[in-house]
Amino acid sequence: MSALYSIGATNQLADALENAGFNPGDLTKLTQFKDLKGVKAILNGQAEIFYLVKKYREENGVIYFKVISDGTTGQQWIERLENKVFKLSKWAKELLLSKDFKPTTGIVYTIAVLKGDLFTDSNRITKKIRSEAVKRKLVAPNPEVACLIREMFSDAEIKAMGLTWIVTMHKPIKDSAGDLRLLNTPRNDDGSWLSTDCGTSDHSWSSDSGFAFEVSQVSL
Repeated sequence: MSALYSIGATNQLADALENAGFNPGDLTKLTQFKDLKGVKAILNGQAEIFYLVKKYREENGVIYFKVISDGTTGQQWIERLENKVFKLSKWAKELLLSKDFKPTTGIVYTIAVLKGDLFTDSNRITKKIRSEAVKRKLVAPNPEVACLIREMFSDAEIKAMGLTWIVTMHKPIKDSAGDLRLLNTPRNDDGSWLSTDCGTSDHSWSSDSGFAFEVSQVSL
């Protein structure tokens, strides 16, 4: 032990670390920490700690978070997202302007995103994904959830989830060509999009897809 620190001071530090919940593994990490000078700067009032609030939590391959509706109409969503430099596909705009897009106000949606790697390649089709959601007491969300997700998460955050896009598993909406579509939030090299994908029950998906459902009030 360095002669710089007395046994009393060392024991006092050990007690403080124990009271703060440090375990032996944490102490090992602390001795390997490369910026102890930064810790000293905090103690001397020369730096501050800012805690990042994580927007979601992940548990057993399912990502959970909450979004709150605010009455934004489909047309208003188009303007709102484009003003924030999001890109919207032609079909996404059609769905937002559809009579089936019905905004709500003040609804707190608890969202569960089933990650694609929960399913085998042969089972990663829409009807089987929806069947798994029912088993987990998850329900089809309002289409507006797709807009709230797009606004809430950057492409970098979606990538950090291990996903390429999040598909909102609302009741499929027909476009002007008569095709069933679902809103999704793909991350692309050319920008952050609100787009659509096929809404038929036999459509297959890649393992880096995420499927957003609402946690039913019964399960809550």
